Order: sequence, then C-alpha cells, then structure tokens
Amino acid sequence: MKITLLLVGKTDNKLYAEGIEDYVNRINHYTSFDIKVISDLKNTKNLTENQQKEKEGELILKNIENKSVVVLLDEHGKEFRSVEFANWLENKQQTIKQLTFVIGGPYGFSKSVYERANEKISLSKMTFSHQMVRLLFTEQIYRACTIIRNEHYHHE
Repeated sequence: MKITLLLVGKTDNKLYAEGIEDYVNRINHYTSFDIKVISDLKNTKNLTENQQKEKEGELILKNIENKSVVVLLDEHGKEFRSVEFANWLENKQQTIKQLTFVIGGPYGFSKSVYERANEKISLSKMTFSHQMVRLLFTEQIYRACTIIRNEHYHHE
C-alpha cells in the first residue's frame, strides 16, 4: 500500500521538520510513504475563512488521486488508541492500494473535501497546532508500523 500525507503549507518549525523527516525515513522501511505539500495561499487578508477553506479545498482535491481512499485529520473524527490505529491501518493495507491522509489549513476543510473523504480521524480531543499535528501523526504512523510487525517500540 502507498500512503501519502497531504499538507496545506510547509512545515515552518525546523525542529518539527527534522522530526517529521526522521519518521518519514523510518516509515519507508515498512511501506511506501510520502508527504505532499500544497503551497500556502497568497494574499489571504482579503479572504474570509470560508473563502480560504474553499480555495484550499480546490487545491487539496487536485492533489488526491482518484483511486485513493481519503482520510481527513479532523477534530470530529474517530479517535483511536495506538494499537487500535495499528489494527485499522493493517486492515487498510490488506484491502486498498492507495491511502491519503489530509491535514488541512488553519480553518479546516471545505464542504467539497468533506464530501470526497472516506473517513475522518482525530488525534485527540485537544487542539494542536497544524505544525505539531504533522509530527505527532507521522510518529503515530511509524508506531503503527512497529505494532503491526510486533517490534519493541510501543509498550502497553
């Protein structure tokens, strides 16, 4: 299975970027994984939050392959414990070829992106910065890969 993490805007924080790169390299030992970055919108001062979501939504949809199963990281999505997420991911590995996770911009997703999505998941009931979510989520994908292989990274 090929996994893509689609992001709106680059990771500005150097420490987060280094951590993300480390986990991307680790994940690629288990499965094909890449990060696709959609450039930040320009001149957003004159746009409402809704207009910004719509414009970002158009860019998100252009960057998703037709055959891909799409999972949004969304505050209203299903929450998993790490072992549950690993089981969910393992099931996906057996049933699909392309999985795209999407982390949207600061105002969330447009209606059209929600309509395209197959599922929504949430990392926590707490709110994290979009920069931090990227690092936390790549670590969770790595953790899931090690759980699937019964490796000694995750402890219960």
